[in-house]
Amino acid sequence: MSAQEKNKETKTITFKVLGNCEQCKSRIENAADIKGVKIAVWDMKTQLIKVTYRTDKVSEAEIKKVITNAGHDVDTTKAPDAVYNKLPDCCKFRDKKCVK
Repeated sequence: MSAQEKNKETKTITFKVLGNCEQCKSRIENAADIKGVKIAVWDMKTQLIKVTYRTDKVSEAEIKKVITNAGHDVDTTKAPDAVYNKLPDCCKFRDKKCVK
């Protein structure tokens, strides 16, 4: 494998992201839709996101940061309280479960 091919390596990771509902799913997946991310799918039941990304364009830490900046806690980092508090009541996963 050449150095150029190595730089275009894709990686798939799975990690925990807390949320409650379809609004959360949309917000989490949209937050992860940044340059270098090929696909990001969050599962509401398992609370896991599966992300495939190009390692030469973005890092795991950057992906987790944009998700926490959208108001959702990830396995290693809590979202800023100021952002979390702006989420719709249904999406406040720290306080309660979504009631439909």
